Amino acid sequence: MNILGKRYIFFAISLLIIIPGLILASLGLPLSIDFTGGVLMEVQFPTGTDVQPADIITLFNGQDIRDTQVITTESETLQLRFSFPESYTDEQKAPITSGSLLAEEFGAEVTVVRLEEVGATIGEEVAGRAAAAVGIAALVVIIYIYLAFRSLPHALRYGLCAIIAMGHDVAIVLSLGAIGGRLFNWQVDSLFLTALLTVIGFSVQDKIVVFDRIRENSNIYKRLPFETLVNHSIIQTLQRSINTQLMTVEFMLLALILFGGVTLREFATVLLVGLFMGTYSSIFIAAPILVVWENKEWKNWFKRGGSTPAEA
Repeated sequence: MNILGKRYIFFAISLLIIIPGLILASLGLPLSIDFTGGVLMEVQFPTGTDVQPADIITLFNGQDIRDTQVITTESETLQLRFSFPESYTDEQKAPITSGSLLAEEFGAEVTVVRLEEVGATIGEEVAGRAAAAVGIAALVVIIYIYLAFRSLPHALRYGLCAIIAMGHDVAIVLSLGAIGGRLFNWQVDSLFLTALLTVIGFSVQDKIVVFDRIRENSNIYKRLPFETLVNHSIIQTLQRSINTQLMTVEFMLLALILFGGVTLREFATVLLVGLFMGTYSSIFIAAPILVVWENKEWKNWFKRGGSTPAEA
């Protein structure tokens, strides 16, 4: 099985997924109140009460609340997301957060199932700490892999290739969030961030397993060309990577998506796709990038009549 011989096909597949998603993400990710600040309020009206999301938005506009979003959930509740004007006092907020304003307007009893309020400052702090955590983790991974692989030539490349492939997985997750936000009203919240950090952890672990097999085989098959050795190492770890992901993680996440309820569906979907792409990138992205770097194939990319990447 010549996996590395098709490496540019795998690179192209990843770019076809990442580029459209990142274009959408650059236009603005659908951030939740966890990052922007605001109020998340879930309310339930009695059965048979005809309340349309547009009616609630019109009511809130009359209260100078201009950014209201109303989502109908599968549990027959309405999820409201909005932020109060800075001039609002606690007395002005109370009728809205208690549901009395809705009850008075629509003439029906309102049950507030969930109420969360987050300040914008807290949201910025969470986002900053998450970015710092990812940066520190990336640095630690590079140092760890460099020390563990220092017996091999160009040991630093292994760590850098792992981080590049990790960036691939992060880009996939962000693309998924951007596409999901526009198609399914997903929002980037604390659960999305948790899923992203989990994907990063699994992603790096999988790549270290593949690279470690390359290190072991480098001491056994010293006369093999580097590309052949790497391809052989990938095939040796292929069954382990696929079985571990499918049997212990992916099936469980699929069950959560199907039966876990609407509140966990987005989280489980991000994890499902992210962990799958983490395994994909370990096999089809990280090690192939290592081979491209070793062969310095970029020197022949723009040459006319030169050798093809596979021949290089």
